[in-house]
Amino acid sequence: MEANIAIPSDGKNTWSGGGVRPFSASYGKMMMWFFILSDALTFSGFLAAYGLTRFKFIDSWPIADEVFTHIPFIHGEYPMYYVAFMTFILIFSSVTMVLAVDAGHQMKKAKVTWYMFATIIGGLIFVGSQAWEWNTFINGSYGAVKTTDGKLLQFVKDGHQIALSDFVVGERGDGRVTHTKKNGLWFESGEEVSKYSIAQIKASYEANPSILIRSEQINLKEKQKIIFSREKGLSELAKAELVVEGANLEVNEYGNTIFANFFFFITGFHGFHVFSGIVLNIIIFFNVILGTYEKRGHYEMVEKVGLYWHFVDLVWVFVFTFFYLV
Repeated sequence: MEANIAIPSDGKNTWSGGGVRPFSASYGKMMMWFFILSDALTFSGFLAAYGLTRFKFIDSWPIADEVFTHIPFIHGEYPMYYVAFMTFILIFSSVTMVLAVDAGHQMKKAKVTWYMFATIIGGLIFVGSQAWEWNTFINGSYGAVKTTDGKLLQFVKDGHQIALSDFVVGERGDGRVTHTKKNGLWFESGEEVSKYSIAQIKASYEANPSILIRSEQINLKEKQKIIFSREKGLSELAKAELVVEGANLEVNEYGNTIFANFFFFITGFHGFHVFSGIVLNIIIFFNVILGTYEKRGHYEMVEKVGLYWHFVDLVWVFVFTFFYLV
């Protein structure tokens, strides 16, 4: 029986513990890869749950092109334009991060500094845009009416959805409760969440024959929401119990409430990752300026935070696909 003999080798780069480097990677990079793999499984679980839930409630799931139509400081409907801009900014920040890593391999401190700075700016623009998108989503665009049997009624004219403010006649501000923790809107149902009363909406609908009502339900063959006749719309409106503007954890003017829950959770979780990446990048950025990595003789920390940043960008590609494109 032959004995196994360990032969030491001075030709291989070893970790401080004495073991041979797996895949020629340092300990720090290996640990970053372990974190990325575990986090990838977490995001995969979230997106799988989103996909299964959407498939289950496909006939009442909001249409992304009707939800994400806004651009800051510009009025009008521009489906997906701003989300596409956000995606471009985040992907471009990955490019600048790659350039920072490459400059670090060449020990070019000035270039690493500028590319890291550009990456940080890109991340800040993305997080700021995501915060603006959340605010727009929460405040709402059109408004809707929820009936006693759980249906959500939206208003259309000439085939396009219109806001309550476009046709409801009456003074605003009667019964408005803002989305704050103090009034319990996020934790208790039955709160009035609209500037308008149900009576005002009914009266305005009856006075405008060109206004129609559509359901949150989607005709899957035509991929359009079902529009009621005037008579059917009036009978559905008679069952109204709540006027909804915007989205929160209890009500959602866009359609199925679960859509808002997933939107807040998944995009918020990803936004937290981006924010964490920005903080890490800022720390690395100042270390680069102070010459910390020049003294060490390598810029491996830039490469490690770059792995995390690329992972965050890749996750957004999947989130963007699931929430906005599919």
